[in-house]
Amino acid sequence: MAEYTLEQKDSFTVIGLGTELKSDYTDFVGINKEKTDFWQNVSQDGRLEHLKSISTNDYVFAVSEAVNGKMMYYAGVMTEAAAPEEARVIQFPKGEYLVVKGEAQTADELNNRLAGVAFGQALGEAKNVAYVGGPNTTVEMGHRNGMVYGEMWIPVVRK
Repeated sequence: MAEYTLEQKDSFTVIGLGTELKSDYTDFVGINKEKTDFWQNVSQDGRLEHLKSISTNDYVFAVSEAVNGKMMYYAGVMTEAAAPEEARVIQFPKGEYLVVKGEAQTADELNNRLAGVAFGQALGEAKNVAYVGGPNTTVEMGHRNGMVYGEMWIPVVRK
């Protein structure tokens, strides 16, 4: 049984740097490699640090979203500042969200673990709600005791 909560959230906006994931949506190894490579690139080239410098909080968002039939993936932050030219403004709706909390050794591991629990267990167990698309996100919230902790937020509707 997966541990999750259903929480009301106000609408929020994430400014994200993105990449198109080319692996088939059932190819978890391929998708995870693409995500890892993307995080390495935006971390090494300074773009992620720039986003963090304009953020309104310490959260780092890993957003998945279908856009024009493409599977997109973003590294982002909440900010009131103007978005960098190559960034996308991602709107999350006000409403109910399925939330899975966790921690891991690395942000990459946290991302994979939370997505696995959320999509592999929690959504199936949450009988009174359904995910009908739209952006979903893993939120890296900080570090404690040598671990990265955070949450996965998936917008849901009542059945």
